[in-house]
Amino acid sequence: MLFLLAGCEAKKTAVWQGYVEGEFVYVAGKIAGRLDDLRVARGQTVTPGQSLYVLEHSYETEGLALARAQLRQAEDTLHDKEKGLRPEEIDQIVADLRRAEAARTLSSLEFNRRVKLYADATIAKEELDNARASHDRDKQQVKALEAQLATGKLPSRVDQVRAAQAAADAAKASVEQAQWNLDQMTQQAGVAGLVYDVLHYPGEWVAAGSPVVVLLPPGNVKVRFFVPEAVAGALAVGQKIRVSWDGGKAPVTAAISYIAPSVEYTPPVIYSQDFREKLVIMIEARFAPDVAARMHPGQPMDVSLEPAAPAEKAGGGA
Repeated sequence: MLFLLAGCEAKKTAVWQGYVEGEFVYVAGKIAGRLDDLRVARGQTVTPGQSLYVLEHSYETEGLALARAQLRQAEDTLHDKEKGLRPEEIDQIVADLRRAEAARTLSSLEFNRRVKLYADATIAKEELDNARASHDRDKQQVKALEAQLATGKLPSRVDQVRAAQAAADAAKASVEQAQWNLDQMTQQAGVAGLVYDVLHYPGEWVAAGSPVVVLLPPGNVKVRFFVPEAVAGALAVGQKIRVSWDGGKAPVTAAISYIAPSVEYTPPVIYSQDFREKLVIMIEARFAPDVAARMHPGQPMDVSLEPAAPAEKAGGGA
């Protein structure tokens, strides 16, 4: 009897401790602003393309309207150039150039002032970048008008049309940039998943690049466990394991997706009287999407090897 008990104990399936880990998706925009509309809540499931939140965007809306007006003006100029310039049109270009030069001078002074303020840590880098962008835009406007004036005085109509076409192309690019800025104020879900957390609420100021919503796609849920050095050599990526947890009706299957290349000391979250190995290797395994949706990051897990399928008996009757 003692021999049978010892044999059963020796064949007891090895169980390793682990926990559920999530690879989160942090949704943020590239432009700062006040959070005006939060369209999801913690615990909600979202689909790709679903709107998550909207920042205050009146400035970006006006910027797009201005860019579109400038595009219409540039296109009208192009059409007019194609018909040929009159002396009055040359005078108009000269007047526009004078205004552009005045704007360039003003933006240059403002940019230099912002450089000094930024050096003194008085303003944020975003304000310095805005001043630099305004100055660059004004310089480009002067260059465009100078090109128009130079070509407008030439007898060749082809050069005049080309300059007008370049101005129209630049205006179109400005519209696309303004539209992109406006689009950045509304963020959509890039993947399907659970709204794991919300980091800002309506009325709060959201800095550029600061996440507002944290998503957890089902495919980003995995179990992380640790095995002794001697055991890791027998495991392989793709191998099936069996995972169980307190309160689970039945074990579920996962597939090993990663085996750490180096050993480490047993993490405190894993160490117990039943698991006394000092040096272990970290293993990660992923679930099927329907199983992953039921898991919770941080949840303790027990992991064991999936039993091998029984071999077929060699055929032949007596």
